[in-house]
Amino acid sequence: MATAVQQPNVSEYLSKKQEESGKDLAGDWQELEELHNKKLWHQLTLKLETFVKNPALQKGDQLIQLYNVFISTFENKINPLSLVEIVAIIIEQFKDKNEAVQFLEKMGPKVKSNTDAENLCKVLAGQIHLEKLNDLEATKKIIEEVEATLDNADGVTPVHGRFYHLASQYYRIQGDHAQYYRTALRYLGCIELSTLSTETKHQHAFFLGLAALLGEGVYNLGELLAHAILDSLSGTENEWLVELLQAFNSGDIEKFEVMKKHWGAIPDLLAQELFLRQKISLLCLMEMTFKRPSHKRQLTFEEIATETKLPRNEIELLVMKALSQGLVKGAIDEVAGTVNMTWVQPRVLNRTQIANMIDKLDKWCEHVAGMEALMEERASEILTL
Repeated sequence: MATAVQQPNVSEYLSKKQEESGKDLAGDWQELEELHNKKLWHQLTLKLETFVKNPALQKGDQLIQLYNVFISTFENKINPLSLVEIVAIIIEQFKDKNEAVQFLEKMGPKVKSNTDAENLCKVLAGQIHLEKLNDLEATKKIIEEVEATLDNADGVTPVHGRFYHLASQYYRIQGDHAQYYRTALRYLGCIELSTLSTETKHQHAFFLGLAALLGEGVYNLGELLAHAILDSLSGTENEWLVELLQAFNSGDIEKFEVMKKHWGAIPDLLAQELFLRQKISLLCLMEMTFKRPSHKRQLTFEEIATETKLPRNEIELLVMKALSQGLVKGAIDEVAGTVNMTWVQPRVLNRTQIANMIDKLDKWCEHVAGMEALMEERASEILTL
């Protein structure tokens, strides 16, 4: 019968570590022992959160031993979320990534009193499934489980950023541009951009730009254009992407045609040229509707054909598609060859679009003032009846 390996007790372990370590780490080990002996769990937790990140401990299985011999003896005294944050560093030392997943699965029940901690355990496992084990099915299951709880959370929790990062990576691998666009934007909204390297910011900006163009149902490009992440493309070979996004946002089909020398060099965009043309045509129709005053939103098929550069016989189909996707509301008069628009989907506006809205508000105020003057002028006739 095999004999189980007996772990050293806490005192022996900490004493041995003080002897083996250099001067810098010896003091840290001694501090850990003092805090443990005094049962100062909060201070011990804070110390461990920084201690496990020490470069000298990142080799071999030192952190795994630290957990097995030391941390496991008082883990129920540690704040659950802090415990999982410490574990997030420790699991990096598992050479067998399946063992790392099993370790996290065992950790889950220990921290179930804290929803954020339990969710973080699942997200960390999902990251391993995706990046190390290439198990997309397991990753998808975790994303669905965690998303269901985060949707009911009050405000932004410490888990949101990591979850959206995991989800965006998964959707990018799956080629789901629309979902990647939404989750990646949410991820960037949960973190400080200054914490990302220049290369990482550039990568996020490029992938987000492509996803915005290729995403089914993504028409609110103003949200991305207003984001500081796009600044990372300035001065790079992909700077043209911002200009292309601006062209789509304003429905500028001429600019789209001129820029084909840039976007045509990207295989993913070139392969979806027909889809891109349909999308910018819809955005052009939305922009035409937006620019018109609310009382003058009758568009003729000829006007739409001129702006979108589509044959007249394709205009009715374009308008029907815009109506079916909820981009605009209105009615088609097939006999007269006109479209009476009553509403256009709200979007994040750029400076030009805001200026256009201000102009429409000014005109609306003039109409109201004119009506007020007319009522004052005719009021005497009513009062003398």
